[in-house]
Amino acid sequence: MKPEDVAFVVISSLLLSLIVVRFQISEFRKRGFVATDYYKRDLRKVPTCGGISLLIVFFTILAVMVALGRISRFELIASMTILLFGVFGLLDDFIDVGRITKVFIPLFFSIPVALEMNSTSVILPLLGEVDLGLLYVYLIVPLYVMVVANLVNMHSGFNGLAVGLSAILMFFLLVKSIIFNRNLTFTLSCMLGAVLGLLYYNWYPSRIFDGNVGAMTMGATIGLGIVACGFLVSGFVMLIPHTVNFLMYVYWRIMRKLHPNDDRWKLVKFGRVREDGTLEVPNRLTLKWLLPYHFRMTEKQVVLAMYALTIVFCLISLPIPY
Repeated sequence: MKPEDVAFVVISSLLLSLIVVRFQISEFRKRGFVATDYYKRDLRKVPTCGGISLLIVFFTILAVMVALGRISRFELIASMTILLFGVFGLLDDFIDVGRITKVFIPLFFSIPVALEMNSTSVILPLLGEVDLGLLYVYLIVPLYVMVVANLVNMHSGFNGLAVGLSAILMFFLLVKSIIFNRNLTFTLSCMLGAVLGLLYYNWYPSRIFDGNVGAMTMGATIGLGIVACGFLVSGFVMLIPHTVNFLMYVYWRIMRKLHPNDDRWKLVKFGRVREDGTLEVPNRLTLKWLLPYHFRMTEKQVVLAMYALTIVFCLISLPIPY
């Protein structure tokens, strides 16, 4: 796609997203599809599953582009993978599919995309180009996309955190795809616009949460953008904060297993808000809790710090062509 086409798709999906998300907020509030915002002193109820709007916007724009004959077969198959991840996330929102299921079932969602890829080679530092053959198709691509989707889902919990970070990652992936003339430009630009529209309502104080359906949809798009564009190494660099957050959580779980009666390792999902509006978090064992554990910070300040951290790693990754 030409830069002007990319701009048109981003703006179109953004405007449509602003309309659709606003409608969803109204309808979900009426129907009681809400979740508690534990980082507000009044524990307000906020409409959730905003990722549904992402899917509606994305596939509406996609349908128009298909009718105009502007979508490649590869991007069409990629969009079906995004839909599968989104529906799976929606299912998890309502019935909690469990951690093991989140790991194994999504592995199959990316195989059709992997089969459509023209190359099974990857470029690795020091090793150069390595042809992984069927291992790339049936393991590397599905595993990479599944891991990224779950990393995005885990690095969340504050107003605007997961949605804002996803918008940053998609923006830099889109820029890289244009610079290096890679695939999935439409998918990235369309989803970026939709995510920015959701972020307008998800930013502090949130009027809607993205839900697992949103996190899985955004994560799948980012993962597909990385593997389809051949950015496995630079994609890893971009996602270092997300990976660190995951490793911190793994350490927490291990210590919990080793010391089940020690309250220091007790599994707690939420912190609380002090009288002065700063966050009181139970430990420093996730990335979003690390700063407010040591410093008095508001939710908004922590989210902005997480944005800045991800932007730094995205900038480092920008000139890396693989």
